[in-house]
Order: sequence, then C-alpha cells, then structure tokens
Amino acid sequence: MIRKYSKEDKQKVIKLLRQNTPKYFVPSEEIDFENEVEDYFVYEQHSEIIGAGGINYFPNDKIARISWDIIHPNHQGKGIGKALMQYRMNHLIEKPNIEFIVVRTTQLAFQFYEKTGFKLIRIEKDFWAKDFDLYEMKMPNKADISE
Repeated sequence: MIRKYSKEDKQKVIKLLRQNTPKYFVPSEEIDFENEVEDYFVYEQHSEIIGAGGINYFPNDKIARISWDIIHPNHQGKGIGKALMQYRMNHLIEKPNIEFIVVRTTQLAFQFYEKTGFKLIRIEKDFWAKDFDLYEMKMPNKADISE
C-alpha cells in the first residue's frame, strides 16, 4: 500500500535511509532529508514501511523533482521503486502546471530512472560527496512509465 507520509513515519524512514548508508547515501544527507521533505509517500507492506519517495515543486519553472527514493535493502529490485514512481507520476499528471519532472541521483541509481523514461542531462563529479556524482535527469510530465 502506498500512502501519504505523516510525521509519525519520520523515524521509520530515517531508519530506511540509514540502512542505505553508505551504499546509496552519505551520512550528511540525513539532515538534508529532514529539511527537504515536501510531498512524500511511503510504501507499506504488513504495516512495515519498506519504501518511500517524494516530490519537490518548482512552480515558477513548471518543474517537479523526484526526491528521496529509499527502498529497504531486502526489498530492492522487487518493483517497489517502480510502484512508488508510478504513483507519483499519476499524482503529477493531475498538476497541469508541471511540464517536466527531474531527478537528481548518483551513478549508483541512474539506470533505474533511465528505465522509467528519464533522460540524462548532466553529470557533475563528486557532487554529493567523494565518489557520489550527480546525475541530473529529466522527462516530460506524463503518467505512464511502462514504455
């Protein structure tokens, strides 16, 4: 089940983030997460949060940014990330003022976004931390990522 994030979920999502550190996140990002959650959703299975993902909005630029995708290490590669992405795409298609969706990720996860239709627009070495390069990607706002 995917539902809207609530304040009560915070510690469980922080735990997910820590379970993915240092493989996908650097420790300093935890503070950024706490300050940047704008429109956020969690994926629950048997009352346990095993995934989460958000959206940040830049209405002046007509852009939404996919943010803070975190999947429990034991559940990666099982379609949870794709389900969360589709859920957010459906959410965004209802916002006609959003023309493009961007994601800022690393060399470790960019292929997931590429499979869902994002196109690479720039790379910046060591952007997040040493050996964590920025891969900025973009796609038009549409609901179907199964192409």
